[in-house]
Amino acid sequence: MKFNPRARLDTSGTTDTRGTRARPGGGAIAVGGGGIGIVVLLLALLFGVNPGDLMGTDSGGDTTSNQGSAAGSSLTQCRTGADVEAHPECRFVAYATSVDDFWAGVIRNYTRAPDRYFTGQVSTGCGVASSQVGPFYCPADDTVYLDLGFFDTLQQQFGAKGGDFAEAYVVAHEYGHHVQDLLGTMDKVRPGQGATSGAVRLELQADCYAGVWAHHATQTKDANGEVLITEITQQDLAEGLDAAAKVGDDYIQANLGGGRVNPDAWTHGSSEQRQRWFTTGYRSGDPRSCDTFTAARL
Repeated sequence: MKFNPRARLDTSGTTDTRGTRARPGGGAIAVGGGGIGIVVLLLALLFGVNPGDLMGTDSGGDTTSNQGSAAGSSLTQCRTGADVEAHPECRFVAYATSVDDFWAGVIRNYTRAPDRYFTGQVSTGCGVASSQVGPFYCPADDTVYLDLGFFDTLQQQFGAKGGDFAEAYVVAHEYGHHVQDLLGTMDKVRPGQGATSGAVRLELQADCYAGVWAHHATQTKDANGEVLITEITQQDLAEGLDAAAKVGDDYIQANLGGGRVNPDAWTHGSSEQRQRWFTTGYRSGDPRSCDTFTAARL
């Protein structure tokens, strides 16, 4: 995956709070009604943790980790695509800039979802979140939250190959949830588990939306009209598909959850489904191909 060194990166919607402490607030997840924190809830269920522990009001203890940078960094070092080489966190700014440019050209009155980097814990509109939930989108404040240490965990504990495009897939997936929020799709889905549940359909659609972005990624541009991403290779795509497989419910249950695969407990879909729906979006480049809610084959 190659970035145009001349492209301007947009940090206006990005906040870096790594190394800071989370403040209490938000309360428990609202399940049902408006602005539900469904994506965070689904992540909590996937990882087998009590959502109240992850998104409650307790922020006690040290919320930092050794992954953190200077508290409240302004990311002023992320100006152009050339800065990606010197500052690894600038990659994530580049991903978000590209994803935003694509969806702004597809959805009328599109509004950017801010993204916030954190370590340990973070206060959100959905409550206080632990880094255990991984990257997530909170509909209550329309923000994508990224603990950048998750990508090390994806390799070290999940066995993923890693790579820039694996990171880009995860970021594009979370922005896919923002698209669902803007389109009202998220409001129609209620929490639940199971291989054909609304939760699984929601997640697979976000995977498909990530694939749609990937199809157009080398055409996305900065505010000055410069192309942002100049190349995505077959190896990049393989890394993205590998990451999709490693966060499949069946893979996690078999390798990290005791070895028993139980489709009745699925919240995100199997490895095969996640790869297939990403590929569907990538091959078509059309968000209309991502209707997981009426698809005959999920």
